[in-house]
Amino acid sequence: MKRWLQTFGPFFALFLVIAIFAAISDSPGRFLSAANLRIVLAQTVIVAIGAIGMTIIIVSGGIDLSPGSTVALTGVTCALALRGGWPPSAALAASVAVGGMVGLVNGLAITTLRVVPFIATLGMMVSARGFSNWYTKGQPTSFPTDAYTTIGAGIHPVIIFVCIAVIFQVLLRYTLYGKRTYAIGSNEYAARVSGINVERHLILVYTIAGFLAAVAAIVLSSRNLTAQAGMGFGYELDAIAMAVIGGTSLYGGRGSIIGTALGMLIFGTITSGFTFLRVDAYYQEMIKGVIIIVAVVQDVYRQRLRARG
Repeated sequence: MKRWLQTFGPFFALFLVIAIFAAISDSPGRFLSAANLRIVLAQTVIVAIGAIGMTIIIVSGGIDLSPGSTVALTGVTCALALRGGWPPSAALAASVAVGGMVGLVNGLAITTLRVVPFIATLGMMVSARGFSNWYTKGQPTSFPTDAYTTIGAGIHPVIIFVCIAVIFQVLLRYTLYGKRTYAIGSNEYAARVSGINVERHLILVYTIAGFLAAVAAIVLSSRNLTAQAGMGFGYELDAIAMAVIGGTSLYGGRGSIIGTALGMLIFGTITSGFTFLRVDAYYQEMIKGVIIIVAVVQDVYRQRLRARG
């Protein structure tokens, strides 16, 4: 029964959230329509790209507070490169490289300098956004190329998310990379004894998360037709929420990309439902916070049950 609940709990939660909002909405048909689904996906899919990286980090037993600032830094990097006349492919490569560098620095600080992940990534969160503000002088940066803007148009962001989600679901479940990630998150000492190079693997995990934050920045700036130092604000909290709501344990060693995708849909459905009910934005944030706390408390309770059993 416990295994069944762990596997299908996010599916049940998604169905329950949809049913509740459809029942109390003034227009259930419109809430359940394909058009509203497209709105839900458009509102959440970009954050969900970064949430994939966050899921891998949490599964490995870590945490990352810097994805939002990484989105700002890499988005500005790409926009400035395009504005400087770089080919779109070179600008995209530069943006992804900067994202990977941010993740690499996080990983090195955590493994080599032994800085707690919370503190290391908190410092990166502040410094990356500060550098973005300094480099752009707080001004938005537009770009002149039409080829780049197609990335964030229409259904392209959803396709990008699905492709990335499938790749990392396979990597986590069926490859040595995934087995090592789960092993480190479950018991780092045991992973070391079994011969896993924990430091090298964690550096790789954080670097990949930086790459994914850069991809999210590319899609976001392409859709908005501009990049600025304030973009991506709060994305790290939304990414953590999607992962935790989808069943990823903050204790590490458990979680899946499929669960995070379901967490994205639950998160987006809640936001859409509040919009249909005309709930003020500040009430929405308060209720979302309560939902996240409930998900974390449930995770704590689940871990205690596992420890007893």
